[in-house]
Amino acid sequence: MATITDSIVLYSSAQNSYLRPVISSRLALSISVRRRLGALPEFRGLRVHLLPKPSPAPSNFPKARPFPSTAGIVSQAQDTTLDVPTVTDRTWNSLVLKADGPVLVEFWAPWCGPCRTIHPVVGELAKEYAGKLKCFKLSTDDTPSIATQYGIRSVPTIMIFINGEKKDAIIGAVPKTTLTATIEKFL
Repeated sequence: MATITDSIVLYSSAQNSYLRPVISSRLALSISVRRRLGALPEFRGLRVHLLPKPSPAPSNFPKARPFPSTAGIVSQAQDTTLDVPTVTDRTWNSLVLKADGPVLVEFWAPWCGPCRTIHPVVGELAKEYAGKLKCFKLSTDDTPSIATQYGIRSVPTIMIFINGEKKDAIIGAVPKTTLTATIEKFL
């Protein structure tokens, strides 16, 4: 059983028309998972214990400042992902087929979950092998003609090209070590 002992409670009162978080160690969220041999884990439920509304602070305590109206939640993950350039029908020949040196192309689709897990890995590889390997991504939904030409039947598929010739293909979301070993063969 996993227990999270600190959670955030949001409330609104007549005095404060804005929502403000209150951290409390008495609020508990419990998730229990049981495992049987040979079976997938089952979700046994979610329990949330709510606290009564906190009492107002004494008058000698400083008042909390309201949140600005533009406050919001911002994902930090978008800053950690490295963007890999996109290749299309128009740029395929110049960027991939006529490129000097090895080129890695990730064939992906926007609706593909495993593609989203391998995007950051390809971004890391592009950074690590900068100057030795060019990395691109190609959406099979936006550019189906190239995907069909190379027989892409499953995404993500990663292909390595040298002098316009397909040298290797890796199908599926594989670990970074697998991609690194494949790249090293062609450098």
